[in-house]
Amino acid sequence: MAAYVGRGVHGQTVRLLGTRVLAGELREGDTIDLGALSTELDLSLTAIREAIKVLAAKGLVDSRQKKGTFVRPRAQWNLLDPDVVSWQVAAGAADTFFRDLAELRAAIEPAAARLAAQRRTDEDVVVLRAAIDRIAASVRGTAEEETAADLAWHRAMLAATHNEMFTRTDVFFAAGLSERDRLVHGAVHDDPVPSHSAVTEAVAAGDPGAAEAAMRALLDKAETDLRRATAMNRRAHDDHERGSTA
Repeated sequence: MAAYVGRGVHGQTVRLLGTRVLAGELREGDTIDLGALSTELDLSLTAIREAIKVLAAKGLVDSRQKKGTFVRPRAQWNLLDPDVVSWQVAAGAADTFFRDLAELRAAIEPAAARLAAQRRTDEDVVVLRAAIDRIAASVRGTAEEETAADLAWHRAMLAATHNEMFTRTDVFFAAGLSERDRLVHGAVHDDPVPSHSAVTEAVAAGDPGAAEAAMRALLDKAETDLRRATAMNRRAHDDHERGSTA
């Protein structure tokens, strides 16, 4: 499930309209006046329609004869889509989104770590340790590199359960984890390697209780890091707003 990679004006238009939907500026059931948007954004109707196609593919809008283009009910939105996740955070719903993400991870990942400790193979341990090395190498890299390394480790942990259902649960939190990592990257400078290594080595040792406890500790640290990063971002935003009005 990849993020939309539209560039330039087209990509900006898709993001603008997507954020308006997620922010509730365009509400469920609202008809979208494409002509008015064309005038407002100084874009052709063709350009607006192309952007609408992207939103339709993500379940946010639909078009019907005689009804026009309208915002679909939230229950039909693809809330796991990476762009929809990003737009939700940009729309000011970050606190609720990250709370939901933390609760989901707390329900899935400690149980996965316990099961991985019971079922892991030597190859699984090799993959997990290689993922730790990748995390270590990414710490001073870009946000994208660190995010990709972290997600690779979590996927390796799920794969080590040798339970196909657990392995597929990454679709529930992959996009959210990526968004969370981008927010934390650069704002929090704690080394992520020890917490991930603790889970890895408990799994390697075949100790289910230790693996589960280490995963819970990792999730607790993730929440602490997120709170710190969020507070720092809010202070920076407030300082910018005060500077703009001075």
